[in-house]
Amino acid sequence: MAQVQKKILSEYFKKVLSGEKKTELRLADFKINQGDTLVLVEIDDVTKQETGRKVNVNVSYVMKTKDCTYWSQEEIGKYGFQVIQFDISD
Repeated sequence: MAQVQKKILSEYFKKVLSGEKKTELRLADFKINQGDTLVLVEIDDVTKQETGRKVNVNVSYVMKTKDCTYWSQEEIGKYGFQVIQFDISD
C-alpha cells in the first residue's frame, strides 16, 4: 500500500473533513490504487500556500477513464464528465 500526497483547496478540504465530499477528480498523472492512503494537504484558496492542515483518507475505489470507450470523443467534447457521489438509501 502506498501513500500519495496531494494539495487541495481549503474550500474542498473543509468538505472532506465534514464528510460532505467523498470523491476526488484528479488528472491521472500519478499512480494511486485501491487500498492506498491519500494525504490531502490544505492550501489557502487565495494565496495557494499550505495551511499546515492535512487529512489522510483511505482509497476505496479508483476509476480510470483514459481507455473508457463508453462514449465517443464527440460526446465527451460536448458534455465532458461528471463525478457522482452517492450513498445507499433505504
